[in-house]
Amino acid sequence: MPDFDVIDLGPLPWAEAWSIQQSYVEKRKAGLVPDTLLFVEHPHVITLGRNASESNILAGRDQLARLGIEVHEANRGGDVTYHGPGQLVGYPIFELTRWKKDVRAYVQGVEQAVIRTLAGFGIEAHTRTGKETGVYVQQAGLAPAKICALGVHISRWVTSHGFALNINTDLRYFQYIVPCGLTLPVTSMEALGVTVQREEVMRVLSRHLAEIFHHEFTDSIENLQEMLPCLMS
Repeated sequence: MPDFDVIDLGPLPWAEAWSIQQSYVEKRKAGLVPDTLLFVEHPHVITLGRNASESNILAGRDQLARLGIEVHEANRGGDVTYHGPGQLVGYPIFELTRWKKDVRAYVQGVEQAVIRTLAGFGIEAHTRTGKETGVYVQQAGLAPAKICALGVHISRWVTSHGFALNINTDLRYFQYIVPCGLTLPVTSMEALGVTVQREEVMRVLSRHLAEIFHHEFTDSIENLQEMLPCLMS
């Protein structure tokens, strides 16, 4: 099984992470880098996917600016989502031709990696039928609550964008959007009573992604905050 690089970019604004992600996508298409998983934690930001409806942003741009929430358009699938502190965002840059050329299978693979990760921390999670992507938890007597959002882009069978798992996210920020266009509650690992370090979740999730996508993961996660100028060149 081939190795894959796992890189933690740490806290980084969305636009900067997007530039790094695009650089890796082009390098992966050219065969200059192996499959790579980028982890990042964004400051408050709302992103709109290709199918997004502006009406799913429930606050005006001036109000969002006062709250310190940026707004960006993205070329991923899906609708509107929020990223912020306490959320683990993962951007897999995978070349799928050696695995399988199947977009839905790829999305399901990422979902299963998240479900297995949560199970390891005692959280039972699931997907929903139909076209809804993401990972949910069922709470007694309540509607399913989304704990992880997914939105991907695939070009020449190289993936970008990915998932956003709520670890200890301040869930109040979701009040400013209709997450992914669905009127369902949002939750986090912390809200479900699980206290865990971001680094531990990264490591477990990396292992499960490696298993599903046939990679070798050696528990090595590089932290390249100090090398950002090189990554963006």
